[in-house]
Amino acid sequence: MHAQHDVQTMSTDDTTVYEAVAALATDRHVAHTADVVHMTGLPEETVRRSLAFLTENGWLKSRGGVYALGPHDWEVEY
Repeated sequence: MHAQHDVQTMSTDDTTVYEAVAALATDRHVAHTADVVHMTGLPEETVRRSLAFLTENGWLKSRGGVYALGPHDWEVEY
């Protein structure tokens, strides 16, 4: 886990995917890849690539093809 996340390393697609997971994975729910694709309108391959990047860098947690927010010290505002 990274002690500090650098949002400047995130592409626009990564940011869009992260925000979709944040919106979908509320109240202890998780986000499925298909839901993120639907919510973002991005191609599935782009979403999968972003999910992998975000998971590898500690932004998201993944288990069995579903995603939740990784550790963070800030709030997502809606």
